[in-house]
Amino acid sequence: MSNMFNGLIGLVIFALDIWAIASIINSDATGGKKILWVILVAVLPVLGLILWWLMGPKAGYGRRM
Repeated sequence: MSNMFNGLIGLVIFALDIWAIASIINSDATGGKKILWVILVAVLPVLGLILWWLMGPKAGYGRRM
């Protein structure tokens, strides 16, 4: 049962990392900053996700009109 739970947690973290990377790519940050943030989230999935959530560039879907 715990293997299934661990797998589910891993899948959730993976999905959140993909969402974070997509948000970084769609943000207004410069190319160099985007690359650094994507590498951080990819190499350190949990810590990178937390740091991105607190300080990273977010996609401005609502701002683009």
